[in-house]
Amino acid sequence: MEFGFLTQGWLPESIRAGDPDAEHRALMDDLEVCLAAERAGFKYIWISEHHFLDEYSHISSNDVFLGALAGLTSTAHIGSGIFNPLPKVHHPAALAERVAMLDHLTEGRFEFGVGRGAGSHEVRAFQTDIDDVSETKKIFEDVVPQFKHMWLNEEYPGYSSRYWNMPPRKVLPKPYGPLHPAIWYAAGNMTSFEMCGRRGMGALGFSLDELPRTEEAIKIYKDAVAKCDDPIGAWVNDNLIVANGFNSIAEDRETARRDFLAPGGNNYQMSQVFRYHDTFPRPEGFPQWPEVMPDLTEEALDAFLGLGAAIVGDPDDVVAQVARWEATGADQFLMLRGVKTKEQTLRMIKLMGEHVIPKFDKEPGHRTTKLRAEAAGRVGV
Repeated sequence: MEFGFLTQGWLPESIRAGDPDAEHRALMDDLEVCLAAERAGFKYIWISEHHFLDEYSHISSNDVFLGALAGLTSTAHIGSGIFNPLPKVHHPAALAERVAMLDHLTEGRFEFGVGRGAGSHEVRAFQTDIDDVSETKKIFEDVVPQFKHMWLNEEYPGYSSRYWNMPPRKVLPKPYGPLHPAIWYAAGNMTSFEMCGRRGMGALGFSLDELPRTEEAIKIYKDAVAKCDDPIGAWVNDNLIVANGFNSIAEDRETARRDFLAPGGNNYQMSQVFRYHDTFPRPEGFPQWPEVMPDLTEEALDAFLGLGAAIVGDPDDVVAQVARWEATGADQFLMLRGVKTKEQTLRMIKLMGEHVIPKFDKEPGHRTTKLRAEAAGRVGV
């Protein structure tokens, strides 16, 4: 099992109040911890794209952030978690150009994750003509199959649909590596995991934070991807990521638990999730914003640990907790920065690199590099 790290620009009012430099410092800190993750042995660094989600996510131009990472990293694959391909957010041809450019700047280390946005607050700022955000599924399915034609044809023949139109043009540059970067999709429910596998995309399982649900999703995905005969790209990216947003690792268990339970931290972020992600099923009794979830208790943390929903403790604890996730058959385990301070994040990264990653990831290469090369060999590229 490989390991990834994701950050999305958490910047609550409690951190930035009265500090005009808080946003700049947060972005620079995010760069610093991403570079630390590469040094520690995380094979993938993912950067989210969100718009207008105050406090929750301040990295809106993740393509620019990824461009900076491209020049500062040398071994880690860097990925969009996600790029939004809806034409009113990013024109498909411009996005195809961006992906190919990042593939060049990283010399084949770019991972192309796509998704449809986080709830109506974000989506309707761009898609002002739709009443139901589920309509974006049709737009997504209309756009994404076109990318391979833009990359692999000398001249893209053009396209016309109810959602967007484009005349024939040469889309440049072409990708650096053979074929094109791995395509991933941010899957949120069992139907989307099946679609993801059936169309040969890697599954960004950002919502897979409990073991029982994850085991079901992995079976659905792996069954579907094994039968894929019509991939959305030029090759099948048989890959599933599970994500852990609730993590706190320290040399001793007590410190890790204390940091995790700090008031105004993980409970406040959970409140932000349901403030914006109104397409997520809301747990019974969960407060409506601006009411905030109460501070987490020791009992709540133990319940999270039982479900696998938190990775908290000393390195030995974490090895045992991660082993449960490896047993599900997941291909990549993704650690989110979440609400941790820079110092807490650097500590987590260091301890993961020293004590955890080497026990699970013993392969020197990257799974997507291997899959991409094998696919290119089959078609003689």
